[in-house]
Amino acid sequence: MLESFLVTSRETLEASLVVGIVLAYLNRTNNQNYRKTVYYGIIFGILASILSAFIFTFFAGGFDGKAEKVFEGATMLIGSFLLTTMILWMMKQRHIAKEIEGRVERHLMGTQPLFSHLGIFMLIFIAIIREGVETVIFLNALNYASGINFIGGTLGIIAAVVMGYLFFVGIKNINLKKVFSISSILLVLFAAGLVAHGIHEFEEAGLVSGIIAPLFDINHILNEKGIVGSFLKGLFGYNGNPSLLEVMAYMAYLGIIFYLYKRIESSRIKVDVHSIQKP
Repeated sequence: MLESFLVTSRETLEASLVVGIVLAYLNRTNNQNYRKTVYYGIIFGILASILSAFIFTFFAGGFDGKAEKVFEGATMLIGSFLLTTMILWMMKQRHIAKEIEGRVERHLMGTQPLFSHLGIFMLIFIAIIREGVETVIFLNALNYASGINFIGGTLGIIAAVVMGYLFFVGIKNINLKKVFSISSILLVLFAAGLVAHGIHEFEEAGLVSGIIAPLFDINHILNEKGIVGSFLKGLFGYNGNPSLLEVMAYMAYLGIIFYLYKRIESSRIKVDVHSIQKP
């Protein structure tokens, strides 16, 4: 349940924040006539996301045997890649509201009202469809790994929409940095689990060798099919009897993310020092 909640809440949060910030900015600048354009962007974005879910499900249902294992493994690796790009984006964000407001302002400065409406529509539509498509891929990857909990997914969407609404009504004291930091840590572990599980699917399809399989077996201590084991499997990619290649992939992913995090923090410190030293 928690893993479904985490995925849907994080994906919906970004889209909700974009919508909330845009609506708040339009109200503050007396451009309420663009609100209908925002609503159209939301509606068409949701419809396009639903369509992408049907298309993905249609193609996913056409595989069996080895091809099914390869497809599931590829879906997990693609999901982990998209999660990684999202995690890195979250690490770099410092002033998300100012960034989005800047985009809206540039669209409003257009000489033709039609282009202004189109620009705002595309800003909302792309935010919705991007998060919608990513959610479809993530939930399918999660379903292959441990199964989807629709209650957790639904609660995640509701929580993110509420937070976006709070931004719209003007509650600015939401600590987004803390929200992003906590969710980033959980998502890193979740993505690492997807990488390891994707490798596992490729091993079962015979595409790669596990080198040593299994490397160890602790299912008699904490069975991955038990209540606790299933929870850890879905959230962190726990495997009671992994191969050496799966463990190497899991640890390598964590190492790469830690390295990229240190690089981002180092560049951020340099920017802060430079801004302080400016006369």
